[in-house]
Amino acid sequence: MRIAVAADELTGVAELVPEALRARGHEPLAHGVLAPGERSDWAWASESAARDVVEGRAQQAIVCCWTGTGASIAANKVRGIRAALCCDAETAAGARRWNDANVLALSLRTTSAAQLEEILDAWFAAGRSDEADDVANVAHVGDIEQG
Repeated sequence: MRIAVAADELTGVAELVPEALRARGHEPLAHGVLAPGERSDWAWASESAARDVVEGRAQQAIVCCWTGTGASIAANKVRGIRAALCCDAETAAGARRWNDANVLALSLRTTSAAQLEEILDAWFAAGRSDEADDVANVAHVGDIEQG
């Protein structure tokens, strides 16, 4: 799977994310500080990764900044993105299952290498729920986007 990856600074797990994706057989598409010559600010980098998803260059994205909050907010401004800030494996699994999240947001400050592995394992192992209530909620999020 092709996964867009964005980070605004080379700290914490920023450089580990692409490596962890490659180890799982995924192809990372770099943005921000991970892509020489590209603007590295969190809003621009996260937007670029999110646009890769909605424009079909990537199936999912991982966006990172110091807290993960700004990266999540910026990604969620792109129509069709459902970004979830996840600090643990259970949250990541739930975001995929119940929210059909297509962008994982991570904090460079609080995510350890061990947590990264657990979060990625849970994220990729979880599938979208087919339960009627969950499907209806995700559809409603799309309706909200339409205004």
